Amino acid sequence: MKRLCNFYPLLFSLCLQVPVSFSANGQDSARKTLLVDLSYHSLNNEVVYLSVHAKTKEKGKFQPVGGARLRLYLDKDSAVCLAGEIVTDTKGSAITFLPPSLKNQWNSAATHMFIALSDEDGAFNPSRTEASVVKAHLEMDTGQGRTIIAKIVELKNGEWVPVKAVEIKVAIKRSGSDLAVSDKESYTTDSTGTISAEFHRDNIPGAKNGLLTLVAKVDDNDTYGNLRVEKTEPWGTVLKLSDTFDKRSLWAARFKTPLWLLLMEYSIFLSVWSVVIYLIFQIIKIIRAGRLA
Repeated sequence: MKRLCNFYPLLFSLCLQVPVSFSANGQDSARKTLLVDLSYHSLNNEVVYLSVHAKTKEKGKFQPVGGARLRLYLDKDSAVCLAGEIVTDTKGSAITFLPPSLKNQWNSAATHMFIALSDEDGAFNPSRTEASVVKAHLEMDTGQGRTIIAKIVELKNGEWVPVKAVEIKVAIKRSGSDLAVSDKESYTTDSTGTISAEFHRDNIPGAKNGLLTLVAKVDDNDTYGNLRVEKTEPWGTVLKLSDTFDKRSLWAARFKTPLWLLLMEYSIFLSVWSVVIYLIFQIIKIIRAGRLA
């Protein structure tokens, strides 16, 4: 009987602990998984920056996560290797440039690892994303006629070596997006790491003196990331702006109204008032005839 008396308090204490453990597990399972896409970008072989896109899966669909705080590191997640701290926007995106403090570390090797870390918060579990990149240069030049030549080389054993079988896109930089220079959107490099593209876009308006910005780019390559170089050439159409401010036109001042419009306006004005005046005279005649009768 004494054993049973000692057993009941123990059983009661265990029952009190069970709901607590279930609620804790429920809280962990309620947290979502933060998915982070980490990308490396190089612009004109000079500017290096990182871009991230945070998202999560809700109801079977991926949704962007705004306000996600991430720390980016170069090679290892220590304070001396911190590349930047960012917060994603409403579209789940953010960028940060490689700081000058990491220049020596960046130049010390041909291959690097970028790390994106997020801490645990109320909605998401902590996450870690890694992306490796091999340093490469993308070069672009123009040949005879309207030929565009692009070449990609990677750093290997201290030397720049041409890379074969890399997809390169050649386009014209526009305000909305890049426009391909021909019907072919991309080209694959040969054994010398080179591609050649013909410019087949006529009557493309350019900037001053018809200047167009040509673009050669490598998008989302698993080894080299995103590379982009730009070069200007006077291959566009020169815009000739005609000043019609002091000439007669529909959008000019009232004293510069087109003559045909003035003729139409005054013709309608005279026609309407002629009918009105005629009717007035007819009414007067009717009134006089009534008085005489």
